[in-house]
Amino acid sequence: MMALVLGASSQVGYYLLPLLQAEGIEVLALSRRSARDAPPADVRWLQGALPAPLPPLPPLRYVFSAGPLDALAAWLPTAPLALDARVLATSSMSAVSKQDSPVAAERALSARLRAAEQALAQACAQRGVGCTVLRPTLIYGVGRDRSLTPLARRAQRTRVFALPQGRGLRQPVHAEDVARALLAAALRAQPLDALLEFGGGERLRAGEMFARVRASLPFATLGVPLPRALLALAALHPALRGPIARLDQDLIADNARAVAALGVTPRAFRPDARCWGL
Repeated sequence: MMALVLGASSQVGYYLLPLLQAEGIEVLALSRRSARDAPPADVRWLQGALPAPLPPLPPLRYVFSAGPLDALAAWLPTAPLALDARVLATSSMSAVSKQDSPVAAERALSARLRAAEQALAQACAQRGVGCTVLRPTLIYGVGRDRSLTPLARRAQRTRVFALPQGRGLRQPVHAEDVARALLAAALRAQPLDALLEFGGGERLRAGEMFARVRASLPFATLGVPLPRALLALAALHPALRGPIARLDQDLIADNARAVAALGVTPRAFRPDARCWGL
């Protein structure tokens, strides 16, 4: 059995590669950058990214993707897939959570994600292969996310941790749990053609999420609550308008279908310093 992992240097790829090897699956790992860490033994690492042409590949039983879905969908018609191949990919809950964002670029991202999900489903149907797509919430776990890790790294430099008091619910999901869910979909007796929401095992207020990130740091910080008036002023900056507008919005997922279909129950949000690469 041969698996191609697209986006192998991502935080999901970090956990997925050894999981695949533990199942006796041969792994070809593709990423834009070379491996950040020493790759697991016997992983063949390829540098590149779709939609650029890929090197010659053997027939693939599994295609895992933690990268852009539209590029994956465009490549699939000519991909060297085995007859019983399955495609397992991650999208994002931003496909729905940013539909009504006050920021035009975020609304456009949401639309692109939904269009790419549809294009991938159609490409897989035309090839007659199974296709499972997860919509994760905020992914963390290896210090490679662009949401919480930057806060931890900034606190490391300044020893100050800003604490916005958002009332919206959050459901961060650990990268290893996402990888485990993708693997479970791949190993099902029957292919699972589905688009599944997938969040962490705990829902908590945005303010509590930030507080737990601060508590996980291996050094002392000065916690600075950010009042609403200051947040309203900060929202005038285009890069901050969307995130601040969502502080009181629930960004959660319904895990019921994914847990029932895949048997993977994600963990609660109990981060430690390793989650931020510290």
